Amino acid sequence: MAKFKISEGSSYPLGANYDGKGVNFALFSAHAEKVELCLFDASGAEELERYAITVNDNNIWHIYLEGVKPEQVYGYRVYGKYKPEEGYRFNPNKLLIDPYGKRLIGKLIWNKAIFGYDTESPDKDLSFSTLDSAPYVPKSVVTDGSYDWEGDERPNYKFEETVVYETHLRGYTMLHPYVPDAKRGTFAGFSQDSVINYLKWLGITAVEFLPIHAFFGNRHKKGYVTDNYWGYESFSFFAPEQSYLASNSINEIKDLVKNMHAHGLEVFLDVVYNHTGEGNQLGPTLCYRGIDNLSYYTLSENKRYYYDSTGCGASFNVQNPYVLTMVMDSLRYWVKEFHIDGFRFDLASTLSRQHTNFTQESAFLYAIAQDPELKKVKLIAEPWDIGHGGYQVGGFLPGWAEWNDKYRDTVRRFWKGDMNQTPELASRIAGSSDVFNYKNRDIWSSVNFITAHDGFNLRDLVSYNVKHNSANGEENRDGTNSNWSWNSGNEGETDNDLIRDNRLARAKAMLSTLMLSFGTPMIVAGDDIAHTQQGNNNPYCQDNAITWFAWEGISDYHKKLTRFFRKAIRLRRKLKIFERNKFFTGRPIDKSGYKDITWYTEYGTEFNGGNWHEENRKCLSYCVYTGSRFVMCIFNANYNEMLWHLPDLEKEYKWTLILDSSDSFDESQKVSNGSAIRVPAWSVLAFEIKK
Repeated sequence: MAKFKISEGSSYPLGANYDGKGVNFALFSAHAEKVELCLFDASGAEELERYAITVNDNNIWHIYLEGVKPEQVYGYRVYGKYKPEEGYRFNPNKLLIDPYGKRLIGKLIWNKAIFGYDTESPDKDLSFSTLDSAPYVPKSVVTDGSYDWEGDERPNYKFEETVVYETHLRGYTMLHPYVPDAKRGTFAGFSQDSVINYLKWLGITAVEFLPIHAFFGNRHKKGYVTDNYWGYESFSFFAPEQSYLASNSINEIKDLVKNMHAHGLEVFLDVVYNHTGEGNQLGPTLCYRGIDNLSYYTLSENKRYYYDSTGCGASFNVQNPYVLTMVMDSLRYWVKEFHIDGFRFDLASTLSRQHTNFTQESAFLYAIAQDPELKKVKLIAEPWDIGHGGYQVGGFLPGWAEWNDKYRDTVRRFWKGDMNQTPELASRIAGSSDVFNYKNRDIWSSVNFITAHDGFNLRDLVSYNVKHNSANGEENRDGTNSNWSWNSGNEGETDNDLIRDNRLARAKAMLSTLMLSFGTPMIVAGDDIAHTQQGNNNPYCQDNAITWFAWEGISDYHKKLTRFFRKAIRLRRKLKIFERNKFFTGRPIDKSGYKDITWYTEYGTEFNGGNWHEENRKCLSYCVYTGSRFVMCIFNANYNEMLWHLPDLEKEYKWTLILDSSDSFDESQKVSNGSAIRVPAWSVLAFEIKK
């Protein structure tokens, strides 16, 4: 006898939604023949009830159970054809999480029962598994979305005001001395005032978290000797990663966002909608594959296999209107229910494909553009994937910012001392107009970065010539070989003061370049304290001291870098010249005749065609004129100091030194217009004139 009163319910909204009296369950599947709703006890260990869902409206299966309350644990079993060669992979022996489930309970246990096929059969995925996966998989939990935001107000920084700080939620607090042990590595831990006050002190405006959607953690099976730490294998786009919750309440995330907003900090999420943790045809059946494989994934012509432009097994099929709706619902959910301020889209080129080809006219980009909720937040694309035509830096629509790897590589090569980098550096410093200046896009479209979670961090960039990834268990085959790094004369750590000083000088010079460039700057957590990953440029599996933020034990020597980070960030925000929308024209902006930007040589003369083509040139400067002030920045990547003539402006102005990455001068000192100064090797100097 049924415990709850049953009715057909509604096809909208999808997921499990509590109305005060009961719960409406709605699940999309276009090819299922039968769907069952399974209810479990509070632990998720014992199945208590099973209900056949008999109503299907427009491919939405739905049922209403009066009496069901929040915290009810549930899952689905979906029946249909099992013909992998035709794209059908239904297997009712596999308990499936709700794609719209807001919270999960239970860990994924890597057991052969979680696969839809018999892993021991020579027919591999063409075989059929009769094992019940319920004991080994997470279950969905009904939630109550009520929360008191207490008048929360978003900081609402303009994109041109933004300084992004990319970090891993767990790794940031695992070693924090003032975060209680039980809260380390969690949303509650990050919400501690001791953590947030540091970020506010540093001067950044937005924290961008690596993926926090529920993902595969432990993968203890053959071929996976280590854990997934980064989280780029999402298998739920609504539920947070369980291990990041100190409590069982998703309100812990809302508490964090509210606290960060109160301190003037925005919150961005790195989201992975391009693939899921189910992988290719040999992956497990946990959700989408078992609910409707034909709809959720992009299949190849041989429907047994998947089209994959991600390198992760199978591209998610956002061309399907139901799947696209789910992605959009997920984004709106995080904006409306959690007050998230922005998103960084992993492998965004995959999301923007139609019939496997990237296009600005994709359903995904159009859906984003018309959504009123998403107009309130910042959108950042990782504009590439591994598929044909997948490199699309500069290829996204107005309103999007994009990771600019051209900026990353050019700045690295310039401060490494490579030849022929000066013209390219000028373009990157000025906002990369050659890449982004079309369709009235704004100068902040370029997300400028030198380091990110993927690749060498800043200290290793100046300390290693080659990657050292042996700890990953892949015999150093993983990770890129194109690092554009230089160890200054010795591989790895050293006590040689000359080498250490050169490393610190170049690290500060690169940071200065980043903060004195036009576009949206992004730094990665750890660079601000000179953290080292010991030469590992692909620490995706290193959930340990290699990646954790080392709050204690920072040497006085490296604290210099921390203080300089703060100085450079705050100078950028104070100057205001970077808070512009449009690209430079190189033409006079008023009757004075001064151009909006002018490039100068060390002789105080404007760059000419010949200067731009000097192969050995490793220095340049720009002067920005706003109508009320001049700001001049000098970049010297030579091995020796240079005599530099400041521009001889028409009036008797005095230049004020406002930044010195070499710490060779007393800042705020005045320098006469047209006079010569000595610019130290591997340094950046910035001057200002206020009219």
